[in-house]
Amino acid sequence: MSLEEKKMLLMDTKAVFTALYDVCEENANFFCGTTKGQAGDAAQRLVDAMTTIQEHARSLEPVISGFAAIYHHFDFDPHIPANGYRSLVKVVRCCLLHIIHKGRYITSNRQSIFFRASHNAAEMEAYCSALCQLRALLYLAQRLLHDNSHGNLFFQEESGLSQSFLREYTSMHKGCFYGRCVGFQFTPAIRPCLQSIAISLVAFGDNYKKHQSGIGIAAGSFLTSGKYAIDPELRGQEYERITQNLDVHFWKTFWNVTETEFLSSLVSMTATQVKVNRTLSVPPLPFDLPLVTDPTHMVTVSPPAAHIGPGPVQMRLISYELREGQDSEKLLALCRSEGGQISLSLGLKTKRSPPSPWLVLHFHGGGFVAQTSKSHEPYLRSWSQDLNAPVLSVDYSLAPEAPFPRALEECFYAYCWAIKNHNLLGWTGERVCLAGDSAGGNLCVTVSMRAAAHGVRMPDGIVAAYPATLLTVYASPSRLLTLMDPLLPLSVLARCLSAYAGTDPQVEKQVEKVSTFSMVRRDTALLLRDFKQGASNWIHALLDRGSADSVRKSVSEASLTSPHADPPVSGKASEYSLEKGSLKSQTCQDLGTHTNSGASNVQKNASQTANHLSTTTVNHNSILDITLTPESKPEDVSFFLCKEVDPSVSESFSSVAIPPPGGEEDSEKPREFPEGFEPLRSEQLAEMNMQSSPIVRNPYMSPLLAPDSMLRGLPPIHIVACHLDPMLDDSVMFAKRLRNVGQPVTLCVVDDLPHGFLSLSQLSRETREAANVCMERIRDVFTMKDPPPELRKHRKLERTNQKPSATKRDHTQLLKEVVQKEEGLFVIGGAPVVNEDGLADFYPPTKSEAEKIPA
Repeated sequence: MSLEEKKMLLMDTKAVFTALYDVCEENANFFCGTTKGQAGDAAQRLVDAMTTIQEHARSLEPVISGFAAIYHHFDFDPHIPANGYRSLVKVVRCCLLHIIHKGRYITSNRQSIFFRASHNAAEMEAYCSALCQLRALLYLAQRLLHDNSHGNLFFQEESGLSQSFLREYTSMHKGCFYGRCVGFQFTPAIRPCLQSIAISLVAFGDNYKKHQSGIGIAAGSFLTSGKYAIDPELRGQEYERITQNLDVHFWKTFWNVTETEFLSSLVSMTATQVKVNRTLSVPPLPFDLPLVTDPTHMVTVSPPAAHIGPGPVQMRLISYELREGQDSEKLLALCRSEGGQISLSLGLKTKRSPPSPWLVLHFHGGGFVAQTSKSHEPYLRSWSQDLNAPVLSVDYSLAPEAPFPRALEECFYAYCWAIKNHNLLGWTGERVCLAGDSAGGNLCVTVSMRAAAHGVRMPDGIVAAYPATLLTVYASPSRLLTLMDPLLPLSVLARCLSAYAGTDPQVEKQVEKVSTFSMVRRDTALLLRDFKQGASNWIHALLDRGSADSVRKSVSEASLTSPHADPPVSGKASEYSLEKGSLKSQTCQDLGTHTNSGASNVQKNASQTANHLSTTTVNHNSILDITLTPESKPEDVSFFLCKEVDPSVSESFSSVAIPPPGGEEDSEKPREFPEGFEPLRSEQLAEMNMQSSPIVRNPYMSPLLAPDSMLRGLPPIHIVACHLDPMLDDSVMFAKRLRNVGQPVTLCVVDDLPHGFLSLSQLSRETREAANVCMERIRDVFTMKDPPPELRKHRKLERTNQKPSATKRDHTQLLKEVVQKEEGLFVIGGAPVVNEDGLADFYPPTKSEAEKIPA
């Protein structure tokens, strides 16, 4: 950022705060003279709110100006201004602009006979509460700036500052961001949708805890939604209670509402019509794929087996046109029924197009715990039409019933199956792109890492939308936004990640059995009660309605006062479950104790190498052998991206960063905020169960923590992130790491949209444009020119905890990275390719290549 740009930004910041002071001061002076009756009470509330807003603003102004001067140091590059510090500042500025707009409305209408002082006082009090909580987040961001290394967005420890943020999150008031101002930071076109989601969620949760039938929950939710629509304070209070206390099963149930036949049929009518929409069930059978380095040798791809035993892998094939092979008997034998839905539109004279040279292999999002390809059909259909290519979406098994690494196993198996059976998919087998959002973006990267580790063909590229690349509890500036994000609260995110890691306690609770008659009678009573309550609230709201301006988004001062116990939920066992408990415990045990079993793993791999002369067997335990532990050496993971710091930059950082108040972080009740300030607190603490486990640091679970040697084997990656997404720093730091190891990577950041915008692609012009950005990145993968020969050669990833077995020649010092020769590629590390003598075949490097190998 140039000096001129800094001056312009500081002038803009100064103008915003000046306008805020003026409008608050002018309104406070006006209402000071109104002291009679109910109008006098509302006027006093307005005065108090305006005064408090000014106090918060005076403390925020130097902090905002300080961050504005230094946050460009954390950008991916000067052309992509995005990181968590920028996002926090942008949210605060957005809140200030809303206050200014609302204050000017009050100034213009306060003398009108239609002006309702009580309503406007509630609006300003709500903004005041939001500004107070944002001020607390900026203090925590200053702590991050103080404790982190230069250029690093994550505090790379689960204790200390990360633990402080978790502790503050459990007690800080969050309902203010789910009431009047829900989604105020996003584009106006998306706010009504977010408000509808919030209303639906609290109404659903209100009936979910009553253990009604599906019809009862749906009917009750519809009838009780009215009171939450007209009472923002009640909505925010209930939303906070639900996000803090209900378990992962509730979120699975709510997010899967879009999977119901009724809603999916409505969406299907408005989505692009396709000729092929088949759900496939691929049986768990092993098959062989050729090694890229030597096609005469084969790799046996074993079916997924972790946790729930072998089982079929579910997929959905979508194609805008019917292509050759897509109506073959072999493919039709794999199809499964989907509730009577016509999934393949065929006629007697249907023209079959030739196979496409392109295939999109899609992994859906949903926090590893919810949704299937059906929820993502709308944009997948559009992609199939616009790209003129079939789309194969994988319905992988979900946590907590099937935690890590089950989803990765199934996605990798599906990828290998698609390569093996490309003729069934209407694909020539030429180019394949992995695409996914959120959890699916994580799987795109880890599937590619596993493909490289096992020597099979790599995808031609990856398109990851807002991917989760770090599944630990490390704090970062963008993750502070989980305090206010309506779609990704930290407590919900923590439950999803714990379920995927297998550390979420699964306690099966008994559901009360109720007769049909008593259920109908109870539903009727609840219907009448909620109708009466909703009608009463609606009448009162009509008497106190404010303007319908687009910035009428604020927050309430409501606190949590209605604790409820979690509802009973019964887990559903898998149809293919085989010793689920023992498999799960053994998997977690292997992940936690892999360092102690390294020698046995080496012996096991050595014996496998000697027994299979022409085939390398791949099984699910291979993932568990590559766990990255906290004891990994810093040089293995270049997380700290900058070693030399300009003294002037350090000085500018120190002017913004603040140390812990009092300098004591290990006291019984450490203070996180300066004297004289305390954020709003909830009356009920959030239930946060973040058990630390080595599993979350596995590079196949958190690819941001993968060693450089693993990242060097990845194909070109295109990341599409959101500026206001709590997972933004995951994308920025992962892109930086890839660039630092010389991997081709692009980063595109869209403005003013929430996490999960692909699922909202039909709702607004902005979300459609963002979805098109992802599609164009996929097109870039398909249409890019062939890479140079040195990039086409396959790089096999190094196994971080496996030592090389003895061979005819001692090449121990060479087992550090992949090195290429002019006549081919020799592989360092991992399961070696064997020659005809049954011995591992390693090729010595040339002199120039040996000089590049680190000591």
